[in-house]
Amino acid sequence: MIVSRITFRLAVFVLGLCGLVSSASAASSDWAVNEGGRMRLILLAPDESGDRQGALVIEPQPGWVTYWKEPGDVGIPPSLTVPPGAPYAVEHIAFPVPKLLDAGDIRDVGYDAPVVLPLTLSGSTADMPVTLHAFIGVCLNICIPFQADLTVAPAVNAATSAEEQALIADARRKLPQAPSPEFSVKQHVLQPDLKQFDVTLTIPPSATPPSFFLRGPSGFVFVKGTFTTTATGDTQLSIPIRKLPKNYKPSGKTWDLLVVAGERAMETTLTLE
Repeated sequence: MIVSRITFRLAVFVLGLCGLVSSASAASSDWAVNEGGRMRLILLAPDESGDRQGALVIEPQPGWVTYWKEPGDVGIPPSLTVPPGAPYAVEHIAFPVPKLLDAGDIRDVGYDAPVVLPLTLSGSTADMPVTLHAFIGVCLNICIPFQADLTVAPAVNAATSAEEQALIADARRKLPQAPSPEFSVKQHVLQPDLKQFDVTLTIPPSATPPSFFLRGPSGFVFVKGTFTTTATGDTQLSIPIRKLPKNYKPSGKTWDLLVVAGERAMETTLTLE
């Protein structure tokens, strides 16, 4: 899967259209636009710790899609990088629950509607502009790399609008929750033959069957598995692992598991033994 994605990215890069960006204003960058959609950066003023909360807002055109942090077969995961020598850094980017995006034999993981990715920026001050280089993929019949430098003016020059604050707050409310007593992983094991990953879960009641996204090594995401109920009332999730990198050594590696049960979602990091 990794080789095919790298080959794909190199091929579609020639077709990529960089976003067209004009000067920034307010607490948001201007929209960067290409044929598959548009995106912009929003930043709140620094908090007491000096961090700035914000979001990357992505709006695909109708019929187009964009991608989760592990995009599947051929997509491009969103990334935000800072200019060389910048005194600030992107500490964290969060992702809402994605969808399975099937197109024939290709299965991707992402979003087919506008999506807001909350982020945390450290090291910025209120009197400096902030520029982040955004690189995402947008796809219809082909995938187009979409990249742009998104610049937000100094916070001292303009206040964040109530609409932008509400947009970020709403995006954070929609994120998967952290593990809790009623929704968590009790134990997990990647079988010695590396062919199956077994997870024992506590899951809240749901009117619909649960689903999951297991993010393994870079370039690998697993979405097919079986949920059963154990004699103790726990939920057992068995996931076939059909492919891993050659000579993969799991000990000490971390995988991310996102489980969806009805209107609730839980995400956690699992360390392999």
